[in-house]
Amino acid sequence: MTPRDYLPPTARHYETAVAQLPRLDGRTVAITGSTSGTGAVLARTAGRLGARLLLLNRPSDRAASSAAELERNGIDATQIDCDLQSFDSVRAGAAAALACTPAGIDVLCNNAGVMGLPDRATVDGCDIQMQTNHLSHFLLTSLLWPGLRRAASERGEARVVNHSSGARHGAALQARYLEHTGGQLGGDGFPGLAKWRRYQQSKLANLLFSYALSDRMPAEDRARGMKALAAHPGPTNSGLQAKTANAGGMRLLDRYILARTLKVAHAVEDGALGIIRASFDPDAQDGQFYGPAGRGEPGPAVLLPSERDAGAEKLLWDVSLHTTGVDDYWPRPDRPQSIERGQ
Repeated sequence: MTPRDYLPPTARHYETAVAQLPRLDGRTVAITGSTSGTGAVLARTAGRLGARLLLLNRPSDRAASSAAELERNGIDATQIDCDLQSFDSVRAGAAAALACTPAGIDVLCNNAGVMGLPDRATVDGCDIQMQTNHLSHFLLTSLLWPGLRRAASERGEARVVNHSSGARHGAALQARYLEHTGGQLGGDGFPGLAKWRRYQQSKLANLLFSYALSDRMPAEDRARGMKALAAHPGPTNSGLQAKTANAGGMRLLDRYILARTLKVAHAVEDGALGIIRASFDPDAQDGQFYGPAGRGEPGPAVLLPSERDAGAEKLLWDVSLHTTGVDDYWPRPDRPQSIERGQ
């Protein structure tokens, strides 16, 4: 089985779960990677519940048409150009997002991701998977913190939600994957396992970032109701499988990994329920983790046990600060945005 001949299953849990969520009128939800997969489901769901949407996507015809389609369905959606493979683009996108949200940002869902791509460096010299999946989200969160803080001050809550994966299981986090080592980590030769190790490291980083963010959040922001949460989709055909295949260089191992996922995958609507609950469930608390309970099996999104590793969380935080160039993650009242090296 390949992504091209895959027949999507029917959603089993989505409508029941969404029917239990509150209205989001007057709230602003920012989402990365909203043109397809779980991000598109999250956008449609937030809009259906009355939220205003900020869609942070790489500039493309697909991004523009996706925002236009939401608008045609009566949803307030604004496309913000933000290419996660460029720190400069992230900075520009964050500035644009803050400029159009004077009332603040209630939810930032760091959803976008790539999977199983060849060993390639971004314009910033980082691994393409790690920068797209984690490092640029780390930077984006720091830059949008004033908007999140404003929403929490005015409406009593704001959330950052990071999208991990069942692929997080495996090797412990290693600093070299977070550094300026793009194109030097391997993954294109036989048997092709290293590309999947790089993906595993990036999805582990997503979860560790949520815990590290929660622990390091200033007490005054926690008192405002600011929260950091994580989710995973379980086996889902979110569109990443097809992108991996289209990237070329598919080896037997790649085909096996993708086919195994698609064989048990649930509907993308059900796969989005982890980030939907983490973003909108009124009972969700800071530091929590949502997704299917099985290890590699589909199912409803439930509250999962924490997976803490203090040493790995510190490593992730320290190296991510250095690689992204952020000196001061938490903006103080006299400093409206995080301060970056050389600026």
